[in-house]
Amino acid sequence: MTRKKTKPKKFEAVPVGFHTVTPSLAVKGAAQALEWYKKAFGVKELERKEVEGGILMHARFKIGDSIIMMSDIFPGAFHKSPLDLGAASVTLHVYLKNVDELWKRAVEAGARVDMQLDDMFWGERYGQLTDPFGHSWSLSKRIPMFKEEMERKRQEAMKMFEQGKHPGYEEQTQ
Repeated sequence: MTRKKTKPKKFEAVPVGFHTVTPSLAVKGAAQALEWYKKAFGVKELERKEVEGGILMHARFKIGDSIIMMSDIFPGAFHKSPLDLGAASVTLHVYLKNVDELWKRAVEAGARVDMQLDDMFWGERYGQLTDPFGHSWSLSKRIPMFKEEMERKRQEAMKMFEQGKHPGYEEQTQ
Protein backbone atom coordinates (compact mmCIF):
# COMPACT_ATOMS: atom_id res chain seq x y z
CA MET A 1 0.00 0.00 0.00
CA THR A 2 1.40 3.36 -0.97
CA ARG A 3 0.99 6.34 1.24
CA LYS A 4 -0.30 9.47 -0.30
CA LYS A 5 2.03 12.43 0.18
CA THR A 6 0.44 15.34 1.94
CA LYS A 7 1.35 18.91 1.36
CA PRO A 8 3.28 20.37 4.34
CA LYS A 9 1.59 23.01 6.43
CA LYS A 10 2.61 26.58 5.85
CA PHE A 11 5.96 27.09 7.56
CA GLU A 12 6.97 30.39 9.20
CA ALA A 13 10.66 31.04 9.86
CA VAL A 14 9.78 33.28 12.82
CA PRO A 15 7.25 31.67 15.18
CA VAL A 16 3.91 33.42 15.57
CA GLY A 17 3.96 35.98 18.37
CA PHE A 18 7.72 36.51 18.34
CA HIS A 19 9.44 39.73 17.32
CA THR A 20 12.85 40.04 15.65
CA VAL A 21 14.75 40.08 18.97
CA THR A 22 13.68 37.94 21.92
CA PRO A 23 15.54 38.07 25.23
CA SER A 24 16.42 34.77 26.87
CA LEU A 25 17.30 34.96 30.56
CA ALA A 26 19.69 32.59 32.30
CA VAL A 27 18.39 32.40 35.87
CA LYS A 28 19.54 30.69 39.02
CA GLY A 29 16.18 29.36 40.24
CA ALA A 30 14.22 29.89 37.02
CA ALA A 31 11.03 28.19 38.26
CA GLN A 32 10.93 30.53 41.28
CA ALA A 33 11.74 33.48 39.01
CA LEU A 34 8.83 32.63 36.72
CA GLU A 35 6.46 32.59 39.69
CA TRP A 36 7.91 35.92 40.90
CA TYR A 37 7.44 37.46 37.43
CA LYS A 38 3.81 36.36 37.49
CA LYS A 39 3.27 38.03 40.87
CA ALA A 40 5.31 41.18 40.23
CA PHE A 41 4.72 41.82 36.53
CA GLY A 42 1.58 39.80 35.83
CA VAL A 43 3.28 37.80 33.09
CA LYS A 44 1.44 35.05 31.26
CA GLU A 45 3.27 31.72 31.15
CA LEU A 46 3.26 30.29 27.62
CA GLU A 47 5.48 27.24 27.92
CA ARG A 48 7.43 25.33 30.56
CA LYS A 49 9.74 22.37 30.01
CA GLU A 50 11.18 20.95 33.19
CA VAL A 51 13.77 18.29 33.81
CA GLU A 52 14.19 16.19 36.93
CA GLY A 53 14.06 18.18 40.14
CA GLY A 54 11.86 20.97 38.76
CA ILE A 55 14.76 22.61 36.90
CA LEU A 56 13.58 24.63 33.92
CA MET A 57 15.20 23.60 30.71
CA HIS A 58 13.11 26.15 28.84
CA ALA A 59 10.22 28.51 29.57
CA ARG A 60 8.46 31.25 27.68
CA PHE A 61 6.34 34.01 29.13
CA LYS A 62 4.65 37.11 27.83
CA ILE A 63 4.61 40.70 29.08
CA GLY A 64 2.19 42.75 27.02
CA ASP A 65 2.90 41.75 23.42
CA SER A 66 6.48 40.61 24.05
CA ILE A 67 7.79 37.12 24.66
CA ILE A 68 10.75 36.41 26.93
CA MET A 69 12.44 33.02 27.17
CA MET A 70 14.36 31.71 30.16
CA SER A 71 16.07 28.66 31.60
CA ASP A 72 17.98 27.60 34.64
CA ILE A 73 21.74 27.79 34.58
CA PHE A 74 23.15 24.32 34.07
CA PRO A 75 26.61 23.19 35.23
CA GLY A 76 29.21 23.98 32.59
CA ALA A 77 26.96 26.48 30.78
CA PHE A 78 28.42 29.60 29.19
CA HIS A 79 25.78 31.78 30.83
CA LYS A 80 26.13 33.10 34.36
CA SER A 81 23.60 34.52 36.78
CA PRO A 82 23.75 38.27 37.45
CA LEU A 83 23.85 37.23 41.11
CA ASP A 84 27.10 35.34 40.48
CA LEU A 85 28.52 38.16 38.37
CA GLY A 86 27.57 40.82 40.92
CA ALA A 87 25.70 42.90 38.31
CA ALA A 88 23.39 42.62 35.34
CA SER A 89 24.82 43.54 31.96
CA VAL A 90 21.43 44.10 30.32
CA THR A 91 18.31 46.00 31.31
CA LEU A 92 14.95 44.76 30.05
CA HIS A 93 12.89 47.84 29.20
CA VAL A 94 9.11 47.60 29.49
CA TYR A 95 6.77 50.25 28.04
CA LEU A 96 3.25 50.18 29.41
CA LYS A 97 0.30 52.45 30.12
CA ASN A 98 -0.10 51.44 33.77
CA VAL A 99 3.54 51.99 34.81
CA ASP A 100 2.69 53.17 38.35
CA GLU A 101 0.55 50.11 39.03
CA LEU A 102 3.16 47.67 37.76
CA TRP A 103 5.93 49.53 39.61
CA LYS A 104 4.01 49.20 42.89
CA ARG A 105 3.38 45.46 42.31
CA ALA A 106 7.05 44.79 41.58
CA VAL A 107 8.30 46.73 44.61
CA GLU A 108 5.76 45.05 46.89
CA ALA A 109 6.88 41.66 45.52
CA GLY A 110 10.48 42.44 46.53
CA ALA A 111 12.14 44.23 43.61
CA ARG A 112 15.02 46.53 44.61
CA VAL A 113 14.53 50.12 43.50
CA ASP A 114 17.64 51.30 41.66
CA MET A 115 16.23 54.47 40.12
CA GLN A 116 13.00 55.89 41.52
CA LEU A 117 10.02 56.06 39.18
CA ASP A 118 9.66 59.72 38.19
CA ASP A 119 8.80 62.04 35.32
CA MET A 120 12.08 62.35 33.42
CA PHE A 121 13.39 65.19 31.28
CA TRP A 122 13.13 63.14 28.08
CA GLY A 123 9.34 62.96 28.41
CA GLU A 124 8.80 59.61 30.08
CA ARG A 125 7.71 58.37 33.47
CA TYR A 126 10.65 56.03 34.09
CA GLY A 127 12.34 54.00 36.80
CA GLN A 128 14.69 51.04 37.22
CA LEU A 129 14.38 47.92 39.38
CA THR A 130 16.39 44.78 40.02
CA ASP A 131 14.44 41.58 40.53
CA PRO A 132 15.44 39.12 43.29
CA PHE A 133 17.26 37.03 40.65
CA GLY A 134 19.61 39.87 39.68
CA HIS A 135 18.01 40.97 36.41
CA SER A 136 17.60 44.71 35.75
CA TRP A 137 14.27 46.10 34.53
CA SER A 138 13.23 49.59 33.54
CA LEU A 139 9.54 50.47 33.48
CA SER A 140 8.32 53.44 31.50
CA LYS A 141 5.56 55.23 29.69
CA ARG A 142 5.70 58.31 27.52
CA ILE A 143 4.09 61.38 29.07
CA PRO A 144 3.24 64.85 27.81
CA MET A 145 5.51 67.52 29.30
CA PHE A 146 5.96 71.22 28.73
CA LYS A 147 9.32 72.16 27.23
CA GLU A 148 10.07 74.37 30.22
CA GLU A 149 9.57 71.47 32.65
CA MET A 150 11.71 69.17 30.49
CA GLU A 151 14.50 71.77 30.43
CA ARG A 152 14.31 72.34 34.21
CA LYS A 153 14.51 68.59 34.87
CA ARG A 154 17.37 68.23 32.36
CA GLN A 155 19.36 70.95 34.11
CA GLU A 156 18.74 69.31 37.51
CA ALA A 157 19.95 65.98 36.13
CA MET A 158 23.09 67.54 34.64
CA LYS A 159 23.94 69.16 38.02
CA MET A 160 23.67 65.73 39.65
CA PHE A 161 26.06 64.27 37.03
CA GLU A 162 28.51 67.12 37.69
CA GLN A 163 28.43 66.18 41.39
CA GLY A 164 29.33 62.59 40.49
CA LYS A 165 25.84 61.27 41.18
CA HIS A 166 23.38 59.65 38.84
CA PRO A 167 19.96 61.32 38.97
CA GLY A 168 17.27 59.15 40.50
CA TYR A 169 19.54 56.30 41.57
CA GLU A 170 19.20 55.04 45.09
CA GLU A 171 22.33 54.70 47.21
CA GLN A 172 23.27 51.01 47.17
CA THR A 173 24.58 49.44 50.34
CA GLN A 174 27.28 46.84 49.99
